[in-house]
Amino acid sequence: MAGEGVSWRNWSGSVEAEVQAIVRPADEEQLRETIQQAPSPLRLVGSGHSFTPLVATSGTVVDLAAFSGLIGHDDVQTTATVGAGTKLGQLTELLAGLGQALPNMGDIDKQTVGGALATATHGSGLGLGAYHTQLRMMRFLDGRGAEREFLVDRDQEMIEATGVTLGVFGALTAVTFQNVPRYNLRRKRSMQPLGQVLDNFETLMAVHRSAEVFFVPFARHALIQTLDMTEESGDFHMTSEDEAGLATLKMLRTYLKWLPSLRRLLIGNAMAKLSDEEVVGEWMKIYVSDRQTKFNEMEYHLPFEEGSGALTEIITLIEKHFPQVYFPVEVRSVQADKFWLSPFYSRDTCSIAVHHDAAEDPTAFFRAAEAIFRRRGGRPHWGKMHNLTASDLAASYPRFRDAMEVRRDLDPDNRFISPYMARLLGIAP
Repeated sequence: MAGEGVSWRNWSGSVEAEVQAIVRPADEEQLRETIQQAPSPLRLVGSGHSFTPLVATSGTVVDLAAFSGLIGHDDVQTTATVGAGTKLGQLTELLAGLGQALPNMGDIDKQTVGGALATATHGSGLGLGAYHTQLRMMRFLDGRGAEREFLVDRDQEMIEATGVTLGVFGALTAVTFQNVPRYNLRRKRSMQPLGQVLDNFETLMAVHRSAEVFFVPFARHALIQTLDMTEESGDFHMTSEDEAGLATLKMLRTYLKWLPSLRRLLIGNAMAKLSDEEVVGEWMKIYVSDRQTKFNEMEYHLPFEEGSGALTEIITLIEKHFPQVYFPVEVRSVQADKFWLSPFYSRDTCSIAVHHDAAEDPTAFFRAAEAIFRRRGGRPHWGKMHNLTASDLAASYPRFRDAMEVRRDLDPDNRFISPYMARLLGIAP
């Protein structure tokens, strides 16, 4: 059940902790015992795909992998109830077998359901919300091991208060998602000149069901990816082309880091010549990409109208001051929602993510990028690198203090509060 005195580290290696135990409860009774008796602070772990110290603790890491799989479903309402430890890749296969689908996805399916809800993980589309907006039911054990269950028709406010969980309201064990019937997607990829994309940014992001933009440093062009539903069938399967392209960008960065004109010429000319691509496939195969190269990431969620201006500043920042950066800047949009700790609370959002090779120190670059994001009203992704603390967050989230009051009721003994979470949320020891 437990491994004593062990190290834990996240996927990228940016966070490592020496913990007293890693506990893997097999059922709810063992989980209750863990919450009541295991050395605190208790922190919940999914797949370790967050870049912030959300899981780090000197106490106990609680792995809920046993709480996975399909619990039940409703064909009429198009809902499915699953364990919170279910990985998103497993969830997509389960739903496909039921004739159901997630309305939207991000491009990584390694996270668990609980981890995705903990950090407000999202895909792209101005008419599409993050994963937590699909919640119809949440079930968890609170800080004293009592079972809590919230139903959307009965407890809407509590779901909005706790749906972005951060792992601080209790141990999430099961959720019911509102899904949609299974569908196919048409994915189109094309290159456009950078200036054209920036000039038409808001229209570009709004005209398709889902749109995503990738700005490659020194390329003078951007890759535009759009996803729209189609009745056509297709057999698209994920390839490793994106990883091969990333390796090429890294090579050019390494050899031409101090020759920006030549780097711009080679990359820009190559991208301008790339042909448009169009594929059709099942929803879960189209959304997901193959991410093998390890990186660290910062992502901020800005008011949608700030997107184009922020992008212009970020590209200039990289090309003038941080030529070592070779990862594309990833840009998405997300629909506004009413969840109290959601970065998308009450505003349509432009999400901008910057990445840095996991083997290289991202500190200087991320701090410079963060200054741009904050000046434009950005809220950080909970699971990606940032330097904000409770006072910053309270000023940015209108229901922040309300959420902290709910947290105190559910975990009065602060069993789930590590030193990092205390600083982040302003919780006294």
